[in-house]
Amino acid sequence: MNDTTGPADPTPPEARRSRRGRGKGASQPEVDWVARMADEVVATAHGRDPQRTIVCASGLSPSGPIHLGNLREVMTPHLVADEIARRGIPVEHVISWDDYDRFRKVPFGVEGVDESWSAHIGKPLTSVPAPRGSAHPNWAEHFKAAMAESLARMGVEYRGISQTEQYTSGAYRDQVLHAMRSRHEIDAVLGQYRTKSAEPGAPGAVVDAAVAEAAAEGAEGSDDTEAMQAAAEGSGAASEEDGGGASGYFPFKPYSKAFGTDATRVLAYDDDTTELTYVAVGPDGEEVTESMHLDRDFHGKLVWKVDWPMRWAYEGVDFEPSGVDHSSPGSSFQVGGQIVGPIFGGHQPIGPMYAFVGIAGMAKMSSSRGGVPTPADAMRIMEPAVLRWLYTRRRPNQSFSVAFDADIQRLYDEWDALGRKVTTPAAQPGDLAMHARAVGTAAGELPSTPVPVPYRALASVVDITGGDPEQTLRIVQGMVGDDVELTSLDQLRPRLDCAQTWVLTQMPQEDRTQVRTEPDTELLASLEPAQREAVELLAARLTDDWSLGGLTTLVYGIPKIQGGFDVAEKKLPPEVKTAQRELFALLYRLLVGSDTGPRIPTLLLSLGPDRVRALLTP
Repeated sequence: MNDTTGPADPTPPEARRSRRGRGKGASQPEVDWVARMADEVVATAHGRDPQRTIVCASGLSPSGPIHLGNLREVMTPHLVADEIARRGIPVEHVISWDDYDRFRKVPFGVEGVDESWSAHIGKPLTSVPAPRGSAHPNWAEHFKAAMAESLARMGVEYRGISQTEQYTSGAYRDQVLHAMRSRHEIDAVLGQYRTKSAEPGAPGAVVDAAVAEAAAEGAEGSDDTEAMQAAAEGSGAASEEDGGGASGYFPFKPYSKAFGTDATRVLAYDDDTTELTYVAVGPDGEEVTESMHLDRDFHGKLVWKVDWPMRWAYEGVDFEPSGVDHSSPGSSFQVGGQIVGPIFGGHQPIGPMYAFVGIAGMAKMSSSRGGVPTPADAMRIMEPAVLRWLYTRRRPNQSFSVAFDADIQRLYDEWDALGRKVTTPAAQPGDLAMHARAVGTAAGELPSTPVPVPYRALASVVDITGGDPEQTLRIVQGMVGDDVELTSLDQLRPRLDCAQTWVLTQMPQEDRTQVRTEPDTELLASLEPAQREAVELLAARLTDDWSLGGLTTLVYGIPKIQGGFDVAEKKLPPEVKTAQRELFALLYRLLVGSDTGPRIPTLLLSLGPDRVRALLTP
């Protein structure tokens, strides 16, 4: 991301002047949170060294499927780094793959994995076998590969750092030795919080309060209780032991030679020889005393609350957000801020807390659990730009939900409305910036659907036709009218593919449309005169304007005509509006044998005039 060429800052000039030129008494609303954070990061980083490349960082643990909540850990610094790059300022986004973390539990529901994997608990993730059938050499690489592919589709550029490679190569040798020499100073910082762990308002209680606040602000239908539990659990790193023990404090956790796990207990350390002596505990409780020299034996890592600030200093991180489990008093971010300068000579990055992400109203869970939607799952039913937009339009401390249910249709309606709005003078600076961040990056625009037909319309067509290519092309041509000539379904992709996948995998079977094969003669015979007149008018005028717009005007216009109004009339009495609703319900019963269904104009267009007339004629 150091290449400073590319599209300019997406925020309009007047917005940039507004955000940078506010006086103390100004009260203008924030143009967009990304620009504000980028301003702060640039000012802080360049205040230290104007010539240095700015570093924005993320950390991901490939302990299982990397889910949509983890994606916020990436998207927040990505968006800030991308904004800085658009300004022509050298910047880099680094992702630390925490693949040297311990394997904590066997995730539920991961294909190719069973309880036999429990034998590997406590080993580094890169020492755990990949799920059966995987093409990757180990557990960590299996789950990293899926996330890397998703990030590429979303236009996220980054430099990946394997913590396994860093530790086992000795890259952190000097930092580890320095931390061990400074263990008493580190222990003094951590000791300020250990004594409070059992008191009211202790770190755990503060985390709960922070989670509750994050869940309450901006939640969109998620279950707050489960969301709080998920956010409090986090990645698991926040709850790791801090290195204290009966033999004293040691900020290094070895992986044993005998068993390969971190089931170890440090006994002593010699600063002069760098020899670490420890007890390794086996799966059956057997104990073996081992030793290693930290200046040349590299099979272990710093405990999390020391490891994180060490990395801040090593990489020169200027911006890194974290979840609520890392952000409360006494947690890793706060403690790290007291360690990074005095111990490692670095600086604490700007680190906003980010809130949880829900799934169709249900809170997300830890990534060590299976069955949790991932970015790849989301991009099977929505385009990458839409997924980017979800993470762009909410401040990091606002929770939101990713819709996998029928609400995705409303979501797409909002997205399309934004796309139309940004082409008009009515667009506000925040609208323009948000849209630009969703559809592209400093490196260029993401692929998009050439002819973006409304998602709900495509879903209805797929539902009714079963995805038949010829019928789909015919129906959608009627929707777009003569303005666009459709010669191939490729003009509707990838949105069409997303809608088709949603219908096939997410749409409840009871909501699927079942078109009648024969007319409902009994219902037709029982129609009141006004109902019969409406149905006859529809059948007679069906092909006057065989397009989505024409059919919309027709079905809404028939009750107007019956009420003595012009079809263009907007101000209607309640009885005409009631007649419109009653006509729609009647048409649903006649066409699909239900009280509800796809939008009537879309349904008519999908069935074709001959089939519609056959079902409306006694």
